[in-house]
Amino acid sequence: MNDEELRQLLEELHTKIENTDSVDEMGSELLSHVNADIHNLLQRTGHEQSLRESSLQSGSWEDSIRHFEVTHPNLTAAISHLLDILNNAGI
Repeated sequence: MNDEELRQLLEELHTKIENTDSVDEMGSELLSHVNADIHNLLQRTGHEQSLRESSLQSGSWEDSIRHFEVTHPNLTAAISHLLDILNNAGI
C-alpha cells in the first residue's frame, strides 16, 4: 500500500470518528486516542522513514474495536481494517 492509499484510509477513518454519535465517556476517550494516532500518522505520510518509526497506542485501537463492536459495527470494521493494514506495514 502506498502513502496516498494509506492517507486516504486514515482520512476516511478520521471522518467516521468525527461523525460518530451516541458515544459514552469511555468510547469518547478511546476514539480520542485513536484520532490522535490518525492525526500523527497523517502528518507523517509522505515521509517513509518517519511513518515506519511511528508507534500506535495499539491498546486504544484494540479496546475501541471491542467497545464499539455491537453499538457501532461500521466504525469497528473500519478501525479493525486499518489496524490490520498498519500492523502489516510494520507500523
